[in-house]
Amino acid sequence: MPQIQSVKKAIIPVAGLGTRMLPATKAIPKELLSVTDKPVIQHVVEEAIAAGINEIVLVTRSGKEAIENHFDAHFELETQLERKGKAIVLTSIKNIIPPHVQVVSIRQPEALGLGHAILCARRIIGDEPFAVMLPDVLVMPATNSGTQNDFTNIVNRWNETGHGQIMVEAVPDKDIHRFGIVDIGGVTLNVGTASPLSAMMEKPKTEEAPSNLAIVGRYVLPTKVMQILKDTQPGSGGEIQLTDALDELLKIDVLDAYRMVSATHDCGNKLGYLKANIAMALEHPELKEGLRSFLNGLAKID
Repeated sequence: MPQIQSVKKAIIPVAGLGTRMLPATKAIPKELLSVTDKPVIQHVVEEAIAAGINEIVLVTRSGKEAIENHFDAHFELETQLERKGKAIVLTSIKNIIPPHVQVVSIRQPEALGLGHAILCARRIIGDEPFAVMLPDVLVMPATNSGTQNDFTNIVNRWNETGHGQIMVEAVPDKDIHRFGIVDIGGVTLNVGTASPLSAMMEKPKTEEAPSNLAIVGRYVLPTKVMQILKDTQPGSGGEIQLTDALDELLKIDVLDAYRMVSATHDCGNKLGYLKANIAMALEHPELKEGLRSFLNGLAKID
């Protein structure tokens, strides 16, 4: 059996317009909206680094240079903070990216779908397996001592099995029509476990869905997906769909559905973004007590 190549690169598509978050995103990239004290994109990058990723590929577009700047050095600001003795704040902005991690960017010239965004990174990925992380999706960090984050789990599963991994979570029946749903042949999938999938359905009717397991924005994929994407014709909405390429991959390779342990929040819509801020703040050592007191006060008013 050939040796499995470890996953070290992750693609994060950040070229979207963020129309669901207007007017907040008129001048600010949606990925830089803050959840507690960090932009959404920083939470996602930290999630990748914790899983052993050492190269982050941002697929971006004109007008979103601020995302790249966030991960770059800011010498004037750092000098001012150092001069004023604000060591803790200085550390928080200097150590966003560890020395062994590289952040690179490439342009997506046209908005032609997630599959096209991934294909734009083909030359950087080369012949290596890679992860895909959607920046709208905030995966809550593990809270139990000794428990690994879900993204780390699917990276480890790839490294052990060589099977592509698609993270899923159970959703209420009323929400099934909003998601891509996986078919795992009726197998009961407990949290923290995985099973081979046989098909995927994009936004099916509830009565036609093969399960209630919805695809979350985290994938670990073999390099052969790039060749499939290259030959994939535009599908729904005239865009190159990742789901179409994965359907082709299933004909020749194994894909596992991994049911996540933690919760997710969709930071690409206003309600999900608010929920993410509250959930993350309730875990933040400096914010949780004050916020909990405030929320308890609101509950008493109700």
